Formats: sequence, structure tokens, C-alpha cells
Amino acid sequence: MTWDITGMAAIANIGASPQEIFAALCAGQESRTPLKAFDPEKYRAAYAYEIDDRPEGGGDIPRRATRWLTSVVRQAAADAGLDEDLSEIPVLVGTTMREQRSLELWWRENTDVTPEDLYFGTALKAAFGTSITYTFANACSATLYALGMATDMIELGMADTVVVAGTDAATESGFGTLDRVQNDIPDALRPFDTTHKGMLMGEGAAAVVIQRADTGNGPVHARVRGVGMNCDAHHPTAPDPDGITRAIQDAYRRAGVQAQDIDLVMLHGSGTPRNDVTESSVLRRVFDGAGPGPLMTAIKAMTGHTLGGSGLLSLVMAVLAMKERKVPPVLGLTDPIPEATGLGLVRGGPAAGDLTIAQIDAFGFGGINAVAIVEGAR
Repeated sequence: MTWDITGMAAIANIGASPQEIFAALCAGQESRTPLKAFDPEKYRAAYAYEIDDRPEGGGDIPRRATRWLTSVVRQAAADAGLDEDLSEIPVLVGTTMREQRSLELWWRENTDVTPEDLYFGTALKAAFGTSITYTFANACSATLYALGMATDMIELGMADTVVVAGTDAATESGFGTLDRVQNDIPDALRPFDTTHKGMLMGEGAAAVVIQRADTGNGPVHARVRGVGMNCDAHHPTAPDPDGITRAIQDAYRRAGVQAQDIDLVMLHGSGTPRNDVTESSVLRRVFDGAGPGPLMTAIKAMTGHTLGGSGLLSLVMAVLAMKERKVPPVLGLTDPIPEATGLGLVRGGPAAGDLTIAQIDAFGFGGINAVAIVEGAR
């Protein structure tokens, strides 16, 4: 069984639409900026990948994650040919921080924030009449978990159309935690390069409309073949190669594909040494003997780690890569780590290819793993 992707939308630091983001990724220009949301004097990290929508003169404002969420849901619905009445359509939201930044601003600055503002369902109901809303706070894998749940809902006859979205704004508590627990502080996020030191936060949102095959009114961007997921609970922070391998194998089984069928891998690529080594080592084993192997890229090198929405943002970029037959490079990758030797990491500039099937990786703290397999629509 496959599920059609009929609508897409995305917002990130490098663009306000999927096409803008993809073009920026292919251009490969440095996108990190000096930290704006918080006082940089309090932290070792001096950079982040923030969306530039705060007031002139500094400071922060509440409900940014919610504003991006409603924007991408509206754009994805329009792209799918749906009207703005989503009262009968489930909306599944993946996130890490939810509206925690708004709560921080209320606590520290007495900003006008109500308890209802902390729940995405409030804004979705006001904007679209949405009555069925679920929020998944599954760390970095949240939106791919939500995608898997959406396909289950359609397969079980609970809905014919589901909107899957993700959003996260940088929070000071999250930024500060990373600043203290990472041994080295990166000045840029550099996945799979020997200079990698860790992750830096990004901001953004993404949304897709998933429909039962051949039931939509508009064109089909791509098709979801299957989503594999697990929670191996191996360690609070360290990824487990066995848990990741099982998630990949589960995705292949559900999608009815084998390793040699994969043309593109959108890597989790968080830039942390442990994640990069683990993901590289697993993929070397998975694709051993699978011919030349797929092309691979990691978009966090330009978007930063967009947390709960990062998996869905990678999926949207995979769809465009298959459409354009072009894969953006991993920005800053000049000297790959030894474990990545032999992998088809794209560097230096975009790589052309006949791309039909993509694998999207998302691995979160606590062993929350999810892998999606998507097939391009020709």
C-alpha cells in the first residue's frame, strides 16, 4: 500500500517555501548567524540558525512556533487543493519544544501568554476549524512518527486525508542545556566532517498532506511507501546502532524495498560526533554489497537542527530532489570522518542523479528512531 503526498509547505532560516529552501541548499551558502534570541554573553555558543522574524532592536516574541505551524498547514492544504475548512481532517503535529519559548517569555518577562496558547490545537481550531488534533513530542523523530501514524489512520479507514506538520522555535532552556552538555561548542553544524563538534539549534516548520492513493484532486508530489519506527531506550542520549538498524529494516519491510532500491538518503546528520559515527557505520553495513549505493546529504548543515520538524523538512527536500533530479551538498564537508568512507556523501556542489526512491532518517534522544521511504511521482 502507498499513500499520496498531495500538498507540501516549509519554512526555515533559508527560505519561506520548499522551493526557496531547496534552492538555497543547492547554492550551499553559509546560513548561520550570530545568536539573536538570547543574550550571547551567557553562553559559549555564539551562533544559531534562526528565522529572522523578530522585532527590530532585539528581543523575542511569543507564539512563533504556532504562527509557523498555521502558515505551513494553510500552504500545504492549498497546495493539495483543499479549502481552509479542515474540521473533518486530522492534523498530526510533531514537535520537540511545543510552545515552551512562549512559556519562558511569560515566566521571565510577564509576556501575555495564556494556557490555551501552549496547545497547538487551539490555533488550528481557530484557523481551520480543526476538531481532530494530536501532538507528538517525540524529540527529533516526532514528524516521522506522526507520518507513520497518518498512514496507519488511512489504512485503518479512520480518514482518507491527514495533514502532518511539525514546528519548533528555539528555546533558551534547550539552547542552554546543549551549551552545557556538549564537550566542545561548534561555531557551525558540520555533519560527518572531522571538524564536527556538535549541534546548533535551527528553527522552522513543515507540513504535508497525505491522502489515500488516487483520491486527491490535485497532482501527486510523491508517495509514502512505508515508515519504520521504534524506541530502543538504549541510552538517554547515545544512539544505538542496533536500534537504528532495526528501524531501517522495518521501513524496508513495510515499503517492500531492499537496500539496492534506495537512490537517496536524507541523513539525520546532527553533527554530533557520536551520531555521525553511528549513522555512518550503520549505513555502511546496510548498503554493503548494494551496488554503487545511494547519494546522501544532510540539510542540517544549512538549516541547523530544526528539532521535531527536522524529519519532515528532510522529507520535503527529498521530494524536490527527486523532482529536480538533483541532490544538495553537505555544506562544509571537506574531510569526511573515517566511518563515512565509501558512502555517497554529496559535497562541493549539487549532484545529479536519476532518483526514484528516498530514505529519510530521524533519530532522537532515548533511541526514538524513525525512517521513512518515499517514492517520487513521475
